[in-house]
Amino acid sequence: MSRVRYVPAEPADGESELVARIRARRGGTLLNLDRMLLNSPPFARGWNAHLGAVRADLALSPKLRELAVCAVAVLNDAEYELEQHAPEFYRAGGTPAQVQALRELSATEADTAAFDATESAVLRLTLEMTRDVRVTDATFERVRSALADERHVVELVGVIATYNMVSRFLVALQVDPERG
Repeated sequence: MSRVRYVPAEPADGESELVARIRARRGGTLLNLDRMLLNSPPFARGWNAHLGAVRADLALSPKLRELAVCAVAVLNDAEYELEQHAPEFYRAGGTPAQVQALRELSATEADTAAFDATESAVLRLTLEMTRDVRVTDATFERVRSALADERHVVELVGVIATYNMVSRFLVALQVDPERG
């Protein structure tokens, strides 16, 4: 059960434009996460713009983006985040075996047979950023070598940082998963 009340799905006066923008980004729906964020309209507005860009405007491969997001969710025990992003990972080419491997991801080991060299580099970076914040030179060079260019590196680091923020928000406030 959430620690803070959800804002009703129907917006109060003056907030209908914000709610409409959030619904548009979500394909018409309003998630519990959105209803929690709407407790602070300025926060919800900034979140929607930032996450909209992360989800739609990056050059980084959607599969690598969603792999990093799902790994952050597992590492931070953010089941809500994993429930929302595993389907996105599948749509981007991920497999159920890879999601299962993520669920078994060790706090220290990111290399498994379920992932290729680039995916393993992404997982190593995700693990280090999520658990230690600091990234070793070896891991950074591995990611730099695996990705196409510096834009992709910067975007990957930004995705990992962003979804660590998301998972911490979800877990701290105990945002309930969507039902039915």
